[in-house]
Amino acid sequence: MTEYDPTSPHESLPARPVSSATSGPSEVSSAGGAGIAPPPPPVSLPDSSASVTMAKPARWPRVWRLLSNRLSGWIVAGALMLAVIGLSIGLATSPSATAAPTVPGGGVAGAAGGAGSNGQPGPAAGGGLGGGGSNARSGPAEGGATGTVDSVSTPSFTISTATGQKVTVNEASSTTYQNGTSSTSASAITTGESVLVVGTVNAATGGTTIAATQVTVQPTGDGGSATSSAAGVVPFQRGAAATSKQVGQIPNYTEGQGTIVSGTTADKATEAALAAYPGGVVDRVVQLSNGEYEVHNIGVQWPHHAFVDQNFKVVGAN
Repeated sequence: MTEYDPTSPHESLPARPVSSATSGPSEVSSAGGAGIAPPPPPVSLPDSSASVTMAKPARWPRVWRLLSNRLSGWIVAGALMLAVIGLSIGLATSPSATAAPTVPGGGVAGAAGGAGSNGQPGPAAGGGLGGGGSNARSGPAEGGATGTVDSVSTPSFTISTATGQKVTVNEASSTTYQNGTSSTSASAITTGESVLVVGTVNAATGGTTIAATQVTVQPTGDGGSATSSAAGVVPFQRGAAATSKQVGQIPNYTEGQGTIVSGTTADKATEAALAAYPGGVVDRVVQLSNGEYEVHNIGVQWPHHAFVDQNFKVVGAN
């Protein structure tokens, strides 16, 4: 029995001695003798103030990361908003790329040799009509046509030119009538008569129309298709290539320049051009810098321009 064994069931064991690192020196027995072990180094307890100091800097990276993430989010959102605003402004101010400019003749600029919405020749490449270049001018202007009366329905009638172009002539109370060189009335306009019509031409209304200022009955006619063919006029043909030909004197000018003329000057230049090249419809007369006139012709493949001098004589065509 040892001193740590219980002597009775009711006796409690004494507590065993527990060695402590902080207790005093203990005796160690050995075969060679007894010695005293040096005391272990004291164990330093963690400094609570230091841990608190270290915890504070550890929080700042997390705070900066949070602030940086929020700041980046606001920057990205602001950039996207500016991009959307810029795109909206650009779309609102940019011209429609899909709408092609229209020019007299009812066609769309750039459709070489094609037909306009009114069945008249469409503009040729570069803005011309019916197979050639032209002044890119819009809006009705003074011109005219010559042809045979197809039908009469007061206050209008229709004619067919020598090349088969259909034109509607609208009359007004101010319209004057001539039979050759003599004055006459609207009753002289009957089916089958050959007439020269001058007035304001509108070729962008779904069909060529002329608001007539004067209608002249031509007792000897305009020569019809025979005269037109002899003059070299090339009738309009849908899908046909543009005809490139020059006759006579062509002035040195730039298309699109010049001044559109009206009144008696426009009427005389129109009459001269149609007498030389019947079959088309003159939709404007432009005075050039040299004093000559460019008579713009639609409804035919050629000529697209007739050039008339100051004495109203045709000097060239192209």
